[in-house]
Amino acid sequence: MLTIKRVPTVVSNYQEEGSTEPIGCGRNCLGKCCLHVSKLPLYGFSSNPNSPKSDVFLSQILLAQWEERMERGLFRYDVTACETKVIPGPQGFIAQLNEGRHLKKRPTEFRVDRVLQPFDPAKFNFTKVGQEEVLFQFENGDAVNNSYFLERAAVDPTKAPNVVAINVSPIEYGHVLLIPRVLDCYPQRIDQESLLLALYMAAEASNPYFRLGYNSLGAFATINHLHFQAYYLNVQFPVEKAMTEMITLAGQSGVSENGVKVSKLVNYPVRGIVFTEGKSMNDLAEVVANACICLQENNIPFNVLISDCGRRIYLFPQCYAEKQALGEVSQELLDTQVNPAVWEISGHIVLKRRTDYEEASEASAWRLLAEVSLSEERFEEVKAYIFDATGLVEIKDEVKKDEEKEEQFEGNVVEPMVTPCFQEGCLVLQ
Repeated sequence: MLTIKRVPTVVSNYQEEGSTEPIGCGRNCLGKCCLHVSKLPLYGFSSNPNSPKSDVFLSQILLAQWEERMERGLFRYDVTACETKVIPGPQGFIAQLNEGRHLKKRPTEFRVDRVLQPFDPAKFNFTKVGQEEVLFQFENGDAVNNSYFLERAAVDPTKAPNVVAINVSPIEYGHVLLIPRVLDCYPQRIDQESLLLALYMAAEASNPYFRLGYNSLGAFATINHLHFQAYYLNVQFPVEKAMTEMITLAGQSGVSENGVKVSKLVNYPVRGIVFTEGKSMNDLAEVVANACICLQENNIPFNVLISDCGRRIYLFPQCYAEKQALGEVSQELLDTQVNPAVWEISGHIVLKRRTDYEEASEASAWRLLAEVSLSEERFEEVKAYIFDATGLVEIKDEVKKDEEKEEQFEGNVVEPMVTPCFQEGCLVLQ
């Protein structure tokens, strides 16, 4: 069992709302005037798929620095003291009791009915984060064709750095933020370059217990500054164990021309699309990014889970905030104060009240997540938008039925989740 020393909680070095102090002046933060004269640790990753991968990146660098920030008291609370359990039932939903997070977490400062909103420098953003919260820069190190780590490296003045920083209101052990090109101040708007960076981080980790997530505006992102989240949990998420039904595409062996396979979740409370494989990581990133861009441009909130070391991506269009605004969510669910973002949708549910935690059941978890999901009719409409935007062509049911008769098959083709060979994880559930 991993034991982590509990430390006093202090408030992070965030600029206070309403402060007139210029960003980056005298605060040792990530503003341009501070960062470009600073030296930060640098992790250089290799985008070469043939370069050797290990879990050294996570176990010895990211976690060591995360724990060091914990000892320095940079977190708002001690997440390692939070109780966690697996709820009995076939799905195996995971419940965590975190009574302080909703009180100490930064509130949302923008509209929740628009997925795309311009970046507002007056509101909180990651240029206001103290440099002590940054673990390292995360940059492509293909110049040496191998991964490496430097304890001190100058920030390249010609381009904004990608940085990995702690989440001061963590959900789990090792909870960090990946902030692409932090000084360019992109709004929370996914594109191929940023998604590919997240996939590289997942691949570099080479650990199936380390997942990355993305929440769009309107799907419970709380900061309108481009970022992904990531943390460890050494059990499979329920969504990773859920069955998937392969969608047959027009192409060789029913997959896209670039080798990407597309499936949809079966018997899971939230309807979602699953993308796997691809001839290269670039191919997978291109298809999924185009799908996300389509949702953004059509003002459809969504969440993304990057799983299986970057080889499997779950895309969840959702409507919970819309239902809240329309008064269609029951008071019982509203009283839980659970905002179902990517981690909750994946089956790791953070509960704010002890009563909810003690009474948690598979039925209650299912009821909550079912409110997140699009209806079957709406989901099929959105799936059609996505296929049109990505250039994927689904073979319709009539064609599939004819093929099944010829091959003497009946029913749907179901593709089970391939369970990875899990290594020994770093988190022990309490």
